[in-house]
Amino acid sequence: MSEKDTLQNADGKNEVEETKVESTPNENQTEFKAEETPTEEVETTEEAHVEEIENSNAEDAEDESNAERHKLEDKDYHAMGMDALVSEFEKLLKNNKIQTISSHVNEIKSEFNSKYNALLEEKKEQFISDGGNPIDFYYSNDTKKRFNSAIKEYKHAINSYYKDREKSLKQNLENRLAIIEEIKGLVGVEENMGETYKQFKELQEKWRNAGPIPRDKYNNAWNTYHHHVERFYDFLHINRDLRDMDFKHNYEQKLKIIQRAEELAAEENINHSFRELQVLHKLWKEELGPVAKEHREEIWERFSNATKIIHDKRQDYYADLDKAYEKNLVRKEEIIEKIKALTTEETQSHNILQKRIKELEALRQDFFNAGKVPLKVNEATWKKFKDAVREFNRNKNKFYKNLKKDQYANLQKKLELIKVAEDNKDSDDFSTVTPLMKKIQNEWKTVGHVPRKDSDKIWKQFKNACNHYFDRMHAERKAENKELYDAFDKKQALLDTVKVFECSEDTKADIAKLQETIKTYKSIGFVPQNKRFIDGKFHKAVDAAFDKLKMDKSKLDMIRFESRLEGISGGEDTRQLDNEQNFIRKKIDEVKSEINQLENNLQFFSNVNDDNPLVQEVHKNIAKHKTELSTWKSKLKRVRAMYSTDEEE
Repeated sequence: MSEKDTLQNADGKNEVEETKVESTPNENQTEFKAEETPTEEVETTEEAHVEEIENSNAEDAEDESNAERHKLEDKDYHAMGMDALVSEFEKLLKNNKIQTISSHVNEIKSEFNSKYNALLEEKKEQFISDGGNPIDFYYSNDTKKRFNSAIKEYKHAINSYYKDREKSLKQNLENRLAIIEEIKGLVGVEENMGETYKQFKELQEKWRNAGPIPRDKYNNAWNTYHHHVERFYDFLHINRDLRDMDFKHNYEQKLKIIQRAEELAAEENINHSFRELQVLHKLWKEELGPVAKEHREEIWERFSNATKIIHDKRQDYYADLDKAYEKNLVRKEEIIEKIKALTTEETQSHNILQKRIKELEALRQDFFNAGKVPLKVNEATWKKFKDAVREFNRNKNKFYKNLKKDQYANLQKKLELIKVAEDNKDSDDFSTVTPLMKKIQNEWKTVGHVPRKDSDKIWKQFKNACNHYFDRMHAERKAENKELYDAFDKKQALLDTVKVFECSEDTKADIAKLQETIKTYKSIGFVPQNKRFIDGKFHKAVDAAFDKLKMDKSKLDMIRFESRLEGISGGEDTRQLDNEQNFIRKKIDEVKSEINQLENNLQFFSNVNDDNPLVQEVHKNIAKHKTELSTWKSKLKRVRAMYSTDEEE
């Protein structure tokens, strides 16, 4: 295994460690005394190869909150609205250690600020379009206040954490340096090698549990520790049994680490594999010593191969992610173009614009749901989106600004119509004023919208003036035509009676009752011209009442017909009788034509027996139509008789 082997660090970048790890600390590491440095160089060992791995593997694993940080669920903050972003922020603060949420907080801050700034620009444009001075503009909302409160809480907590952590890191560094000093002191103590070895193992355990130290001191401290551990093992070679026993333990534990690394290399969840790999590197580097020389190259080769597989898979994962981001970019570019298209379409009415506003909101949501885009174009894409939305809003505000001008002009027109209505509402010149009032009512409908705050008020004012006039006019006319309105009231009462008619056991009595009601209705006389619709309603109700009677259909049909004739006969106006006669003649011609057609059809069955089903069906239809013809002829005869009756009267 070459010391220049390329391995991938935690950020997914390839780096080459070109400097061979020396057994001595660097000259610049002034916190260690020069005279304590051995004169000979330690030969290339398994630990030197481990040093080739980017330090972040072990350092990140040493961070006690790193695992918890990686367990936090990744969420698509870009697709969330401002309220949802603040809620997620508050949950993070409440449920997680403050040092584990920084990346999530930064992403939430970025998304919230972008969305809030876009909203702020929109509100400012609206404020200015309404005539406001830009200097006087101010806007805030409850969501922004919650966000500011969460930011304040986060800053206070994270500052406190780092202040405490700085003290802890310095103390841990002092503790580790003290451990190194104690290990150095063990070299040369040969009185009781077993006791010395026991002290060495205890110091190693203390080192493992000493906690994190400042990152800029990490390599220096570890190299120095490693150097003095090597010195102790060189010293320990005089007690080969203890050394071999330690080598064997380390070998067995490193085989377990390798086995787990190879299992991780086969897993699909690459992020989980990479995080656990960091822990394995920490165990390899921090907690286990060397193995026998004959195994060092072999086990390192296996461990580095598994590491490389995981790193390569992670590279592929991010490459696939980049492809997905490119697709998201294409989708977002399409959405931006659709927003631009909405802006370029001419707006002709409030309803059309409201429809486009809904379309814009849907496109905005689609944009947020489309996912992330490559980082290099993220800001540019977001800017294009904001610019497209801003342009739409500018056009919208311009439309409503012009619309308000039109609405104020319409308001003036409607106020003028109100003045006309109120000036004439008490007039008694009905023949002159009535056309005028109808004319201004029609004009009112064509004027168009007015400002919403005035709409209900002026409509009530106009309606009250018009109603006042027409109520007076109707009261006047009703007084002049009292008999006609009284007749209408009587006919309305009879209509209500017929509507609730119920049959009794005596059908003849029911028929007589209905016929008497018809005569009474006819005898009442005329109603006002605008109330003549009641006649149609009455005849319809009578037909419905006759339908309730239990008797032969053809007889019932004639009785109902007779009753109908009673209703339309009499008086000089015979138009209804004329219409009835013409209708009956038409029906007679139609039935005769049907009978002729059926009789002609029988000629096709001249060679067929009369008991044939088809022939029988034709004969049945002919008989039916002849009965119907007889009924229509009877009706025609009865109508003609009504003419004679009218003449006698």
